[in-house]
Amino acid sequence: MPNLIRNFAGVVLAAAAVASAAPVFAQTFPSRPVRMVVPYPPGGANDIVARLLSPTMSRELGQNVIVDNRGGGNTMIGSQIVATSAADGYTLLVVAAGHAINPALYKKMPFDAARDFVPVVQFGDGAYVFVAHPGAGVSTSSELIALAKAKPGQVAYASSSIGNMTHLAAELFNALAGIKMLHVPYKGGNPAMADLLAGRVQVFFSTVAVARPHLQSGKIKGLGVTTAKRTPALPTVPTIAETGLPGYAVSGWYGLVAPKGTPQAAIDKLHAAVQVALRQPEIRERLLGVGVEAVETSPAEFGKLIAADIAKWRKVVQPLNISMD
Repeated sequence: MPNLIRNFAGVVLAAAAVASAAPVFAQTFPSRPVRMVVPYPPGGANDIVARLLSPTMSRELGQNVIVDNRGGGNTMIGSQIVATSAADGYTLLVVAAGHAINPALYKKMPFDAARDFVPVVQFGDGAYVFVAHPGAGVSTSSELIALAKAKPGQVAYASSSIGNMTHLAAELFNALAGIKMLHVPYKGGNPAMADLLAGRVQVFFSTVAVARPHLQSGKIKGLGVTTAKRTPALPTVPTIAETGLPGYAVSGWYGLVAPKGTPQAAIDKLHAAVQVALRQPEIRERLLGVGVEAVETSPAEFGKLIAADIAKWRKVVQPLNISMD
């Protein structure tokens, strides 16, 4: 009995120590620079977004927020660095929607995309735009579906690579519409767009940044944006759900996650600093320039989005038998 009492007292004292440490941590965090790991090379959308936000975050947190590019391995290298870092709020990972696709593409990963990270904040919602060459003779998603049903396997769609969002957005469209388009993969969005402009393929799920100048010049047609609501980046283009495929929604979101076990006090401070940045009109405008709409969500809401997308893309990828291992 004395041992039981001593053990119980030890548990109580340990719990009290943790509880008393939490307010101290909240007051002192951050006490040194914070690192945002971008698992892509410099210059891409993820890097641009991180560098837009870091100055305001630095000011709000009172410490430098350093952007650290660790590209390679289809984001695996940078992601593993963060997954195995101390869970103290000082090492963060910039994630995009591909973070939720990789678990379906890779049978073996050095980390678990769901369990090894906790959501901090969603930066934005990035629409893709379904575009067509004028020679395809379609102006809406419903017209494209009718064409694909009349000519099964003959409508060719481009993607910027196998297994990325421009590929899987089209395969989700195929599945929901009950059609089969021919996949023509490229090494990047610009080569894919070049062949669309030349009429070698009929359609392409493009990023807004790549498609916008050609939409404005009238060289291609916008059949619909992939998000559930219209995007201010292309305000005149309706959603795919509006124009022929109800329920279709694909978001190229961006956000921050931290290693599992990161204190809530750190997450709260980081989340608040990003929200201050996202409310600045000049930052919102520059984000729209790369096709990203600033959003305000809680860490819990961002976590639900990641979990839902992991489940959604598993269902899309499984029948395609795609493996990147």
